[in-house]
Amino acid sequence: MSRIKVLVLGGLWRNNPALVQLLGLCPLLAVTTTLVNGLTLGLATLVVVATTNTIVSSMRRSLMPVVRIPLFVLIIASIVTCIDLLTSALLFELHEILGLFIPLIITNCAILAQAETVASRRPVTESLLSGIATGLGFCGALVALGALRELVGQGTLFAGFDLLLGPWAAALRIDLPFEGMLVAVLPPGAFFGLAVVLALRNLVSARTGPSVRRMRAVPARRS
Repeated sequence: MSRIKVLVLGGLWRNNPALVQLLGLCPLLAVTTTLVNGLTLGLATLVVVATTNTIVSSMRRSLMPVVRIPLFVLIIASIVTCIDLLTSALLFELHEILGLFIPLIITNCAILAQAETVASRRPVTESLLSGIATGLGFCGALVALGALRELVGQGTLFAGFDLLLGPWAAALRIDLPFEGMLVAVLPPGAFFGLAVVLALRNLVSARTGPSVRRMRAVPARRS
């Protein structure tokens, strides 16, 4: 149980791929102009990393070291292609907004790092939980930054949720009594917003003490 706790807390907080390891910053900065954009890309990334970890872990005993990295990339690319096609078919308008950033999930170093350091060395259950935790941690960072930029930049929250959940979700939109600042949804706003989120994360870690700081990695048990 302690090993699973370390994996889950590591992915969610202590070794969060976006806020601690600073991996996958390209979509983090480019897509998060609204909360719904960040949530959609975050969920897609979660599915990819969890599925990749499960597949890699299930075949870890038969992996040839010399071809493992190309094989990991092939698995990731196959899953991302399926998600890209499904998004295009079911959520076409949202797919057009996200554009190239769904296929770019293939290049996310956090997914490849999970496959190499966790899935290829641990049982399926641990690998799946680690993938879900890492995906949720990355998704949470995307959602937090997207919500912050949408609030400051447009004066709204939950705008565009009808593109993800259907027409009924248009009622979820919240309009604040100000129009927002354009800079927040421009590239400079992405860097300022990320700085704010990182500062808040570090502040919480400092105030809650060593229990939530990054802990030493637990050696993987080969099985």
